[in-house]
Amino acid sequence: MKKISALIIAGMAIFGTHQASAQIQKGNLMVGASLADMNIKLQKGNTDLSLSINPKIGYFIQDNVAIGAEVKLGFATNSAQNSINYGIGAFGRYYVSSKQLELLKHARFFGEVNAGLVGDNIKPKGMSSVSTNGLGIGFGPGVAYFITPNIGLEALLKYNLGVGFGSSTTTNNFSIGFGFQIYLPTKKARAIYNEASGEVRSKMKKSNKEDDED
Repeated sequence: MKKISALIIAGMAIFGTHQASAQIQKGNLMVGASLADMNIKLQKGNTDLSLSINPKIGYFIQDNVAIGAEVKLGFATNSAQNSINYGIGAFGRYYVSSKQLELLKHARFFGEVNAGLVGDNIKPKGMSSVSTNGLGIGFGPGVAYFITPNIGLEALLKYNLGVGFGSSTTTNNFSIGFGFQIYLPTKKARAIYNEASGEVRSKMKKSNKEDDED
């Protein structure tokens, strides 16, 4: 029974030791994706379906600040038309320091901005498709919750602005995305994990010694 209790304590120690800070240190990488604007409407004669995915990879140029590249892919379909939207560009993200604002022990607020080339291909039923390309800009707040030292689940609210080239019109919308990011630590972060592991091993050793004495 004591061995089982020691294992539970060890697991809690590993999770409890890490803060949402080692993951967002200078030199770390983040890789992940988010889903946005997922909508399914099932109605006789008018079924709507839309979904977009946004993979990205970033590098922390300093603590709490990451820059990187992203790709946007999405589609929508209904009884009137089918459309595909796409984009490629750069993003910047700033994680709010826990000293400024702290939500939970394992969570951090952040702000994100992005800019790049975007496009839409719209195909009305029974008509020729129309393509529009332009400049896309977006910004908004988000929150990341670290379920493990290396994986964070996140939600992001963004305002998106599209400025078309030529005679194309300007578009704007809000989107809510839910996704995840995998954080790859550097030596500094790994040292923190090793320190936590040492504490766990010490507790395990102490527990085993108590079992032997019993």
